[in-house]
Amino acid sequence: MSEQTGNERTPARTPDFEPAQTFTPSTEQAREAQRQQERLAQAHRQLDTLRSRSKQLEAQLQSAGRNNQRMSDLLETTRNEISQLRNALQADGQAPFTFGTVIAYRPAHAQAEGREIQATTVAGVDILQAGRKLRVSLSPLISPDQLQAGDEVLLNENFTVVAILGAERTGELARVKEVLPDSRLVIISRGEDERVVTLTEAATAAAQREGLHSARVGDAVMVDLRTGTATEIVPLSEVEDVVLEESPDVSYSDIGGLSEQIEAIRDAVELPFLHADLYKEHGLRAPKGILLYGPPGCGKTMIAKAVASSLAETGQSAADDAGQPGTGQGAGSGSAGPGKGAFFLNIKGPELLNKYVGETERHIRVIFSRARERASAGQPVVVFFDEMEALFRTRGSGVSSDVETTIVPQLLAEIDGVESLENVIVIGASNREDMIDPAILRPGRLDVKIRVQRPGREGAGEILGIHLGGAVPLHPELLAAHGDRAAAVAALVDALLDRLFPHTPVARLRLIHADGTHTAFQAADFMSGAVLSNIVDRAKKAAIKDFLRAGTDPAQKGLTLDHLLAAAEEELRDQEDLVNTADPQAWARVVGASTSPVVRIERPSQAAAGAHR
Repeated sequence: MSEQTGNERTPARTPDFEPAQTFTPSTEQAREAQRQQERLAQAHRQLDTLRSRSKQLEAQLQSAGRNNQRMSDLLETTRNEISQLRNALQADGQAPFTFGTVIAYRPAHAQAEGREIQATTVAGVDILQAGRKLRVSLSPLISPDQLQAGDEVLLNENFTVVAILGAERTGELARVKEVLPDSRLVIISRGEDERVVTLTEAATAAAQREGLHSARVGDAVMVDLRTGTATEIVPLSEVEDVVLEESPDVSYSDIGGLSEQIEAIRDAVELPFLHADLYKEHGLRAPKGILLYGPPGCGKTMIAKAVASSLAETGQSAADDAGQPGTGQGAGSGSAGPGKGAFFLNIKGPELLNKYVGETERHIRVIFSRARERASAGQPVVVFFDEMEALFRTRGSGVSSDVETTIVPQLLAEIDGVESLENVIVIGASNREDMIDPAILRPGRLDVKIRVQRPGREGAGEILGIHLGGAVPLHPELLAAHGDRAAAVAALVDALLDRLFPHTPVARLRLIHADGTHTAFQAADFMSGAVLSNIVDRAKKAAIKDFLRAGTDPAQKGLTLDHLLAAAEEELRDQEDLVNTADPQAWARVVGASTSPVVRIERPSQAAAGAHR
């Protein structure tokens, strides 16, 4: 029974074991469930964190709102206080005000122990007021960047700067004697008093805006001697009237009848620049000066201008041949010469004279200072003294003054000082070379002396060809008679030369000497480039008048031979009438006649004309 029972229970246990295996999860499922539980727990924790963060942000937002309200209230209060302060500052500037002149602005700085107290380290303005130097405060409404030395300012009752008026437009003038570093100038004011002043930045900026140079030796500056500042560079015409800086455009081809003189001056001036190495090898130097002398109106000034122009062209062509820009330094430096524009300083001698002692000498120093300035930049400079005898007479020859005793030594010192500047050439022109001091004429100063003679027949023909060339209108009948313009001009020139240089001499003036001899002056003895130019101008004017009288008929337009011959006769009569009969000896020297004493002047041509009438 028991066995049977046992046999029956055995199969009954099997169903109990099998369901247990069916509902037990697998390992992967258990792990997944564990992960889900962890995620759920983490989500709960994150939710709690976010809730806490939300509460914190809400609290911060409420705090920021409260702070913002406080800042808004504070800003409004500050704005009101600033407005009240500005109103107080503006009210503090009630008239009357005191004027002062700025010396310098002093920014705040660290205290120097043992040298200043703490109160002196704050920012302030040094001013000059009623002859006293004061350090005052600057209104917070005024920008310190606007302050310049020499500016005029307004001060309130508390001596606070409340307005900047700028530099004064009127003041004392002084001359710059020397330019020092750090924008300082040595000036000469009130006679010969020398002072050191500071050139303000505003003055330099104003000069640059107006296209002016910075302060140079000889310039005029407006100064405030109380504050020691130069507030403006004043471009005076005083120096410019006597020193004409220009770049001449006159060439040797524009000068007729002076081929020998031009060749001599080119040998003296251009050779040292073209062949500097050969000059250095032979121990030669370029001449410092040239004297052009001779009768008036013969082209001395034109030659001087042509020298300056030729120097520039020569230097530029030499630099181009070398493949370099023209920046040579002149003879003695081994270069071909300057290639920049030449400068021609035309000194008007009589205007250089001044009644004040030392002024003429100062002008001479300014002239050579300008020459050195230009020459140091590699540009050839020609300093041309016209009418040289007016300035540099023989010392001791003055009748009513002895001004030449100081002017001549000043020029000698300047010429000798030009020795180191190879690009400077001094050219003097005079028709009274006998009056120039011999010390100036000696070799080493005016080394080359060239006499510019009156033109002969050939030279006069060249000059007339220049003045009749170009587009000068010629009469249609004249052009038809000679076929073309060149032949017509040649015929006009030949006919006019026959009148001016007749084959049979005709005396127009006669100088009677003390020994009984006489010197006859023919028309050719009055000739010069200026006279020939004036003859052509007279003829052109006569041609215009005839054309207008003919009712502007094109057939009557143009120059004729009759116009030229009539103009020549008028010009010769004027030359005769202008002869100085009161001092015939002096006139004879000027025109280059014999130096033998002359007692009187006769006019045979006028006497013959009177007898004929």
